[in-house]
Parts: sequence; structure tokens; C-alpha cells
Amino acid sequence: MKWREVQQIFPNQFVKFEVLHSEETDNQEIIDDVAVIGPISDEEATRELLNSRDKTLVYHTSKDQIVVKVRKNIGLRRSL
Repeated sequence: MKWREVQQIFPNQFVKFEVLHSEETDNQEIIDDVAVIGPISDEEATRELLNSRDKTLVYHTSKDQIVVKVRKNIGLRRSL
């Protein structure tokens, strides 16, 4: 389902979905095709997002498009 369709069905609320298709440019992933799992209340949105795994996300439908910042492997330093 395209993001525009999701916005029409679930206006102005958080939605939990699975990413079906996305395109990566520079340090951003632009998601354009999703499988909706269901609407999420404002109170539960943060908890659901923190518990999300793999390709599952929570996003607000007031946003025009789904853009996720991608971090490349960041090296960790350890001193002995």
C-alpha cells in the first residue's frame, strides 16, 4: 500500500507497518510501499516504536513521506 493511501485511511494518527519497498539515497531511506499492521494510539506510539524489529516501524500520517536516517557502522573505541 502506498503512503498516500495510508494517510487517507488513517488521517492524523500513528500507524504501525512493515516496510515492503524503499530506496536508499546517501544517508536516508525513503519508504514508499508498506503493509499496514494497524493504527497506534499516541500513548503507545513510543513503546511500539522501541519494540519494533527488522522492517517494522511506527510513523505519523501527518508526514508527507517516510524518511528514515541511515547510520553506517560506527566504530566503537575501547581502551584497555
